[in-house]
Amino acid sequence: MELKLTKPICFFDLETTGINIANDRIVEISILKVFPNGNKESHTWRVNPTIPIPAETTAVHGITDEMVANEPTFKELSKKVYDLIKDSDLGGFNSNRFDIPLLAEELLRAEVDFDLKKNLSVDVQTIFHKMEKRTLEAAYKFYCGKTLVDAHSAAADTNATYEVLKAQLEMYDDLENDVPKLSEFSAHKRFADFAGYIHLTKDGKEIFGFGKHKGTLVVDVLEKEPGYFGWLLNADFPLYTKKVLTRIKLSSLNTKM
Repeated sequence: MELKLTKPICFFDLETTGINIANDRIVEISILKVFPNGNKESHTWRVNPTIPIPAETTAVHGITDEMVANEPTFKELSKKVYDLIKDSDLGGFNSNRFDIPLLAEELLRAEVDFDLKKNLSVDVQTIFHKMEKRTLEAAYKFYCGKTLVDAHSAAADTNATYEVLKAQLEMYDDLENDVPKLSEFSAHKRFADFAGYIHLTKDGKEIFGFGKHKGTLVVDVLEKEPGYFGWLLNADFPLYTKKVLTRIKLSSLNTKM
């Protein structure tokens, strides 16, 4: 079964220096762009993260400092990556919780003003966990009847993710072949910032998802405690979270003018 698309969708996978969205960096990125007419475009880049790759992370994906020492930095690749994904929806495996927020951080760090509001996201892991609760290797075996060779290499994981989603559509009659519906089904909760610090209420209003103001409207807190906004911008939060908070702050100021 092929995906029913009204716009391209980019399946992508990242190998990184670690799992801290605000501080870790990409060491490999693979993007598979699927067009509505069925055509595909695939790119994989090794990336110099400009920071050391911990030994325990290398043990997972096999990429060492020496292997990326002469590769381009993400900033050098950022325009190519952005040009590939800017007109597309996004798909991945655990992408809503990790790959998308970390990619957004890298793009903002490279001074690419990437806004995720126009990009739907389909998290194949969430669909899988809601249906079967397994890992990517098990998903590939279960849905596609194949053994995933070179697991934890970005290209292998990206292509396996794309194949798994198509097989999921074949298997589940109640799973609609429609990216907006798949995006809704694969979402854990509604977030304004993907990293999960700013939640959305049922009527689309931003509330804090952490700390002493958890569950409180962001706009109310920023109005009553101006100093809290400054603290948030200087604290160790992801850049995209700070971008969302700044947008809310500016929007609030504009409504009062």
